[in-house]
Amino acid sequence: MVPMPEQSDATGPEGEADLGADFPAASELDQNGMPGIDSGSASGGPSSSLTRPIADTTFPAETSFPAETSFPAETSTPAESIAPAETGRPPQQVLDGLWAFAPNRDCQGGTAWWLEHAEGALLIDCPAYTAANLAFLRGRPAGMLVLTSREGHGRTRRFQEALGWPVLVQEQEAYLLPGVQQLQTFGEERDLAPGLRLLWTPGPTPGACVLHASGEPDVLFCGRLLSPTGPGAAAPLPTARSFHWGRWQRSLKTLKALLPQGSPRWIASGAGLGALAGEKLIGPGRPLLDGLE
Repeated sequence: MVPMPEQSDATGPEGEADLGADFPAASELDQNGMPGIDSGSASGGPSSSLTRPIADTTFPAETSFPAETSFPAETSTPAESIAPAETGRPPQQVLDGLWAFAPNRDCQGGTAWWLEHAEGALLIDCPAYTAANLAFLRGRPAGMLVLTSREGHGRTRRFQEALGWPVLVQEQEAYLLPGVQQLQTFGEERDLAPGLRLLWTPGPTPGACVLHASGEPDVLFCGRLLSPTGPGAAAPLPTARSFHWGRWQRSLKTLKALLPQGSPRWIASGAGLGALAGEKLIGPGRPLLDGLE
């Protein structure tokens, strides 16, 4: 079996995640009891800290993305990785270099994506751990697993053990993956390579993020930030599991300001795609984003 690392400091005495490990002291909470959220100006409008572009923030060196593990040229498969119990079906190609996986019940019916970009290959969120999906991924270029939120974690550890790929998650949710090897984190934004940019968009969950693949095919992988509501339509859809609606709205506003004008052409949601009536992508993406309140 693959050796497991020592118990993370973010786990409690019974192996459960310590939810208090990532939360600030009470003095750092706002009037609603939420961390890192400004209450706004006296006039009721947002304070300047809420509208500051993400790129203005400087992050410590330890959150950097190690170049040597970004897109491995080759990977080794552990000999004793757990074999999938289900056969399943392989993902469906929707564009050149882009595939959509079938809904994953481990992720509340969410959708994972496989992207073969000019700068590297990425598995975006976890598909179902099936023989068909594992065979597909083993037959593609070695890549990296990028998680857009805790809702897309699924069987992350099993995929990592079976493929030997690095895993990238926003630092707020790294504590949820204490047994995962080659785990890497980022803060507010990270350029994985030219044309591949990660942005922290909290709201659906504390560590929600999006990935923009510019150029061709110009796709925004939005995780649960937007969910399909009908053919060619999507919107933010809070659930009982959602983190914070106010931060969700601010994330959408900041995202629109940071994306290049006219981008994205397509939106790839990490939620279930049933409302799209057979389609996989949502487009045109930029007019949809601009039309959101």
